Amino acid sequence: MIRSVLWDSSAILALLDADDADHARAVAVARDIASERRPSFITNYVEAETHALLVRKLGRLIARQWLLTGGLPILRALPAEEQRAREILAQHTDKDWTLCDAVSFALLDARRIARAFTFDHHFRQYGRIQVLGLGG
Repeated sequence: MIRSVLWDSSAILALLDADDADHARAVAVARDIASERRPSFITNYVEAETHALLVRKLGRLIARQWLLTGGLPILRALPAEEQRAREILAQHTDKDWTLCDAVSFALLDARRIARAFTFDHHFRQYGRIQVLGLGG
C-alpha cells in the first residue's frame, strides 16, 4: 500500500475553523501526518466539495484564499475511477454516500492508497480505508 493520505473536505474544514468541534483533533492529526512526512493530496472532487463547504461555513473570502493557496496536490479522478464510483453507489443503495465520497473510495482502491484524513463516518462505513481523524 502507498503511504499517501487523502484529505477529505471535513478534515480541511475542521482544520480551518477554530470553532469546529473537531478542530483540536484535526490540528493533532495534521501535525502527525506532517511529522511522518506522509504525502498528502485531495481529489478534484474534494477540491470542489471543500470550496463549496468553506463558502457556506466560513465565507467566500476564506474559501477563495484556500482555493488559490490550499497547497495540497490535486489528483484528478480518472474516467475508470468515476465509473467505479457510480458502481459503488449502485451497489450500496442503503448508504447515503455522495458521488464525492464514492470517487474517493474508487480512487483510493484503484491506486492502492489506504489512508484518509476525514471526520466523515462514510469512510469508516466503506470499510477499506484507515480513517485518520475519527476516534475509536
